[in-house]
Amino acid sequence: MITKDLILRIFSAANILRWNDHIRPSDFSELDKQSHKMIIAYIIAKFEEENGESVDWIKLIEGGIFEFFQRIMLTDLKPEVFREIMSKKEKELNKWVLENLKEDLNAIGKDFAKRCEKYFSDVNYANYEKKILSAAHCLSTKWEFVIVYQWNSMLYGIEKTKNEIDESLSSCDDLFGVTQLMFNKKYYGFLDLCGQLRFQQRWAQAFRVQKTTVLGHMLMVAIFAYLLSLEMDASEKRRYNNFYSSLFHDLPEILTKDIIKPVKTSIHGLEGIIKQYEKKQVDERILPLIPQSWHSEMQYFIEDEFSDKFIENGKVRRVDNAADFDNDKYNAVDGTLVEICDKLCAYIEASMTLEYGINSSTLIKSKEMLYKKYSSIKKNNLDLKQLYDYFVN
Repeated sequence: MITKDLILRIFSAANILRWNDHIRPSDFSELDKQSHKMIIAYIIAKFEEENGESVDWIKLIEGGIFEFFQRIMLTDLKPEVFREIMSKKEKELNKWVLENLKEDLNAIGKDFAKRCEKYFSDVNYANYEKKILSAAHCLSTKWEFVIVYQWNSMLYGIEKTKNEIDESLSSCDDLFGVTQLMFNKKYYGFLDLCGQLRFQQRWAQAFRVQKTTVLGHMLMVAIFAYLLSLEMDASEKRRYNNFYSSLFHDLPEILTKDIIKPVKTSIHGLEGIIKQYEKKQVDERILPLIPQSWHSEMQYFIEDEFSDKFIENGKVRRVDNAADFDNDKYNAVDGTLVEICDKLCAYIEASMTLEYGINSSTLIKSKEMLYKKYSSIKKNNLDLKQLYDYFVN
């Protein structure tokens, strides 16, 4: 089971600020950066597959999670400092990270801790997937820097930073997916739209500490969904679907912004109208930015996102429990797990703000409602109440 300490570590990434020695139009958090990185890694990997390459998606997903945990442990080291330390003490630094994460990772089980150790200690493990993640890291950094540069063009050393970022990106241009993103404005537009979700604050009508964005929230939901999928003994294909369904579940909010639940449910039929509008906007403005061959998968991820479903004879079918169809031929996804993790993140977001002593009736009522409605839900062998009870007080 996921420990409370690991949950707190994941959420702490929202407080790790990037570019905090530069002028910024808004805060850039490590959580948002890592979320954008994982979306970009998906895009690159999909292009690589189209180019005839074989991607181990589980190694890619887990590698991204492992690197995220590593970055949390190393807080906000400047990139040049991080590279300098890693060039001389990589083995020792990774050992320190693993030792401090050992208890949390062992609690997850399913040899997750062993794979994390292998990822950082075995230079031959997941080489290709590490390269994709490295390229995604460079592209997400470049996306941030383009914004930061406009505000800091007069600062000493900014051109050196620009050159270093460009050089790191050029080292990845042998990947087909990178060249597709760099030289096709349409595909880069998808990357750009996803990045804009970092400017949409969660709980916009309530003051909160820690602040989280829609982009960062999507990664937290995806990580919880993946770890709980492991606990449910889900197949690799189901884990893949659960992770990416979670990572993209709020994608339509790029176009609609966050419409709060009370508004959706206040008028009979309104939620259905909003869903129809979202689908129309996705079809007209998001899907055209990615290759046609990806459309069906993206629609599968984000349409009816909170329902368990599988595919039979090319048609999506809703079911009570995706575990009953846990076979690659069915391509099942636990949409109910996506919803569980979405609401769990909302519950923790509210709880942590209240723990800081901020007296908000909105957050108090939301926390009580979420606990009452979702803490007792049964999903296969998962004990969700334990996760909610971490933050009950």
